[in-house]
Amino acid sequence: MDSESIIISGEAVIHPEDIAETFIRSSGPGGQNVNKVATAVQLRFDASRARGLSERVRERAISLAGQRATKEGVIIIEAGRFRTQEQNRADARARLTALIAKAAEPPPKPRKKTRPSKSSVEKRLKAKAGRSTVKKMRGRVESD
Repeated sequence: MDSESIIISGEAVIHPEDIAETFIRSSGPGGQNVNKVATAVQLRFDASRARGLSERVRERAISLAGQRATKEGVIIIEAGRFRTQEQNRADARARLTALIAKAAEPPPKPRKKTRPSKSSVEKRLKAKAGRSTVKKMRGRVESD
């Protein structure tokens, strides 16, 4: 592994050869600079072919990416928040790292269906009935 590799966990490492960056013109404020300088970055990470990801992390990363992932499994992140290429590059890499780190987390445990016990259901219904009688007793007092 070279020094550029981003190590996230034992089953998730981002190698620089899996990342392709292109600089594009940024939208938004910035005056004439916006029309002349390509400061936004479009980062492409080929998750389907990345050798540093386990199969579980690969599948989860593509599903977490949602619309940012292509049918071929390439995750595209566009960063144009800042006015310099370096800041946008760092932002795009940080967002990719966060996405892969989230995908590397252990999956949530499936929820087990539970049922209230028969006695707790009876207790709840008895309490409701008692409350109902208390409220009925609050009605108007009829005078003779």
